[in-house]
Amino acid sequence: PLIAEAAERIRLAAEGAQPIYGVNTGFGKLASVQIPPEDTQTLQRNLILSHCCGVGEDSPAEIVRLMMALKLISLGRGASGVRQEVVDLLEGMIAANVLPVVPAQGSVGASGDLAPLAHMAAVMIGAGEATYQSKRRQGAEALNAAGLAPITLGPKEGLALINGTQFSTAYALAGLFQANRAARSSLLTCTLTIDAAMASTSPLLPEIHTLRGHPGQISAAAAMRTLLESSEIRESHREDDTRVQDPYCIRCHPQVVGAAMDMLGFAATSLIREANAATDNPLVLTEADRIVSGGNFHAEPVAFAADMIALAVAEIGAISQRRIALLVDPTLSFDLPAFLTPDPGLNSGLMIAEVTSAALMSENKHLANPCSTDSTPTSANQEDHVSMAAHGARRLIPMTENLFQILGIELLCGVEGIRFRAPLKTSPALRRVMAQVERSVAPLEQDRYLAPDLAAAATLIREGELIDNTVPKFEKAEELAS
Repeated sequence: PLIAEAAERIRLAAEGAQPIYGVNTGFGKLASVQIPPEDTQTLQRNLILSHCCGVGEDSPAEIVRLMMALKLISLGRGASGVRQEVVDLLEGMIAANVLPVVPAQGSVGASGDLAPLAHMAAVMIGAGEATYQSKRRQGAEALNAAGLAPITLGPKEGLALINGTQFSTAYALAGLFQANRAARSSLLTCTLTIDAAMASTSPLLPEIHTLRGHPGQISAAAAMRTLLESSEIRESHREDDTRVQDPYCIRCHPQVVGAAMDMLGFAATSLIREANAATDNPLVLTEADRIVSGGNFHAEPVAFAADMIALAVAEIGAISQRRIALLVDPTLSFDLPAFLTPDPGLNSGLMIAEVTSAALMSENKHLANPCSTDSTPTSANQEDHVSMAAHGARRLIPMTENLFQILGIELLCGVEGIRFRAPLKTSPALRRVMAQVERSVAPLEQDRYLAPDLAAAATLIREGELIDNTVPKFEKAEELAS
């Protein structure tokens, strides 16, 4: 009922004399130009076509599909003023997997993600391009092949489709999902390092973390204690160990990844709200019988969330890389062979794998610089403060991919290090993990072509199979996934 009521209010407004933005006016700086009722359909079609200015590589199919689903949710709030036919077509495209070709660059995150969403809307009117059944087609052709028909847009409907934060939010959500998986994986890789380096588990005592009170830190330490339970390696050096304290990269992992998890949880809360929000302009307030201009299209919440996720990803990678460096250095690793090879000198072992991890860590540090603090005026200074949420969110995918590689390298180093502690055994939980790793990566007895090993380890981290039954999930991530 709300969708129909709002659409009727927009129809009546378009026939009236009162100027209402985007209904019977131009757009942006041209909002003062009033449009006669007979040009309403042309106005909306021109809006879509003129705003298809995206450039760069095509957005991944899963991002486009998520963006479309988020737009469907937003329109379903009944505040956008579109007809049910528009909602039905978008839903039909999602169901049939007709995915518009959406270039990744061109949005500043206010007034919404105009260019990317225009490429989506173009297909709905039979223009643009889309993929259907793995084939790239013209928009009308893709719709017809799927048994759908293009739509002629009514008053405000083009504006409702392109004004919103769904492109940025889709990328941010994808980055959040991957960052959460990486954070959980780091608990696993760190515990492997702890046993490989014969480090202390005393810093994991629950009393330490309860005294500080941060939920993520408490959860991280608890998970790590569980992973290390019944380790023979730990018991072997519980007494008479001359080392008083381990380096921070081992001792402080619950504090670092716990803070990251808490920050990811905050970002998740913000993105959950945004995913369910009406974010176009103007909005139809049906109960008040008003059509009101506002600023819900400004993606600052998404930009802030993306910056938080980026910081968390960079820090998880930074502390993991320091543990990799520790394990390959015999002066720090408690007598493991140099670069984790049985015959250092003749063999270089994991020497350059550590260098690769350093390169990826540094790249992520650079990418973690905030995007939300940047702004530039657009549209002849009418849209004079923007969020930069789109590229802030887009960088999260390459950042998390870098992190998967870093954690994969730590995974290999930890497994190799534990092998050198034989006949002592690690914990039952970590032995199961090592068995999974060995199905993909053979023990490193001598130098070999290592690129496939690094790729396999990163895949194990990326796909999450190592942590599915070993590392507990976190409540906020579960809420978001549902």
